[in-house]
Amino acid sequence: MKLLNYTSKYLALVLLLLITSWAVLFYYAMLDEIYDSLDDGLENQKLLMVERAAEDPTILSQDDPEFKKHVYNFTPISRKTYLNFKESYRDTSMFMLNEKDFEPVRIYESAVAYGDDHYKLKIITSMVEEDDLVQDLAVYLIGLYIILISSILLLNNLLLKKIWKPFYNLIAQLRDFKIEKNTTIAIPDTTIEEFNLLNTTVDKLIKKSTGSYVAQKQFIENASHELQTPLAISINKLELFLENNTLNEKQSKDLATVLDNLGKLTRMNKSLLLLSKIENQQFEEEALVDFAALTKRIISDFEDLAHHKQMEIKFISEGTFKLNMNEDLAIILLTNLIKNALIHGKKKEEILITLQKNSWQISNYGITNELDKTTLFSRFKKTGNLKKSTGLGLAIAKAVADKYSLELGYNFKDFHTFNIALPLNS
Repeated sequence: MKLLNYTSKYLALVLLLLITSWAVLFYYAMLDEIYDSLDDGLENQKLLMVERAAEDPTILSQDDPEFKKHVYNFTPISRKTYLNFKESYRDTSMFMLNEKDFEPVRIYESAVAYGDDHYKLKIITSMVEEDDLVQDLAVYLIGLYIILISSILLLNNLLLKKIWKPFYNLIAQLRDFKIEKNTTIAIPDTTIEEFNLLNTTVDKLIKKSTGSYVAQKQFIENASHELQTPLAISINKLELFLENNTLNEKQSKDLATVLDNLGKLTRMNKSLLLLSKIENQQFEEEALVDFAALTKRIISDFEDLAHHKQMEIKFISEGTFKLNMNEDLAIILLTNLIKNALIHGKKKEEILITLQKNSWQISNYGITNELDKTTLFSRFKKTGNLKKSTGLGLAIAKAVADKYSLELGYNFKDFHTFNIALPLNS
């Protein structure tokens, strides 16, 4: 959810609570004002009735308890009742001829004196229908709420969107920023202090990160190159020494061990350099790779090794699996998994490679126990006792898979299976 919509959501909730609370308070305040106005009108009507009685005493004798002829009624009372009488207001309902229904009315009762006679005066007036009032108030408040929310959304999409433009511009550039491609970010100018602080901080972080990346990349490449040269010289010198000198059995074995370790160190150096290049996103060129064609090509390269181990690689293609990625990394990924199956598989057993739509898997028989999934793809984790193994093959395969958001998994059921697949949500 975007920031503007996120704030609008909470603003809408706050407005809903405020308008609802205000509506309740306004409703009761309005009712109080209506009652006060009606009561003032009833009192004024009482005074007018007293003045009229002085001019026309006949109205005092008109008995109309049901208010069918008049909106007032005089009822004789005793002096004692008059002296103890308290004015009162009450609400009731009355049948209205025009509405053909009972409607709310307000009755005012008071006591008046005319000469030596005393009367209880009742005056009636129509009241506001509260249910209609509530309904009308709700309709208008809902309309007001909709207008306010619409205005806020319009304001967000016009004014606030313009204000936040430098921020979204920076976010868009950061989304496309790739440190390995040496891209730059154009910091937008703005008069807002917070945005300027953000822009300055981001610019410093990018420059620092880029410098660290370049320094690390150069160090790894230089260190690897500087290690390869003395290792190659040492191996060549030792091989020449073995050829040109007569050594006893123990000396020959010792030198052979040294050569094996130097060879292992050379392979490890190359593997670590490859891992570093993968993690530093140095394989930029990409093309559409056909896993079926690539698998067939790699199988042909391993035919001699498979024949030597008396193993057969069987390939079954049941679909298409094509992915836009660096072809060299695709070769490394499949090569490492096929080579792993050949090295750790049982002799005279079959290696099965199955290609389905958007998935590739390889199965082989090996040790009868399941491998530890928690450390299987870790660096320097060996799955066997091979002396020449660096323990980096599966780690490299995992790094390639992660680079292209592929799921590289392992399971065991009578045989070991490694599976490459696109994520389900892709």
